[in-house]
Amino acid sequence: MKEIEQNFTRAFSTSAGAAVLAHLRKITIERVLGPNASDSELRGLEAQRALVHLIENMIERGK
Repeated sequence: MKEIEQNFTRAFSTSAGAAVLAHLRKITIERVLGPNASDSELRGLEAQRALVHLIENMIERGK
């Protein structure tokens, strides 16, 4: 598994990779849904957040 973690680190350590990761954080982790959000909207956003967290964790483990 170490190889894929290192690949994540390499891919996101460039300026382009950092910009992509920042964009993913902005549209998922930093996004706030209003009180009228449906259950499916909340679940969908949480799944997206989980994926971004997975990417960040893979980057950290690859260092």
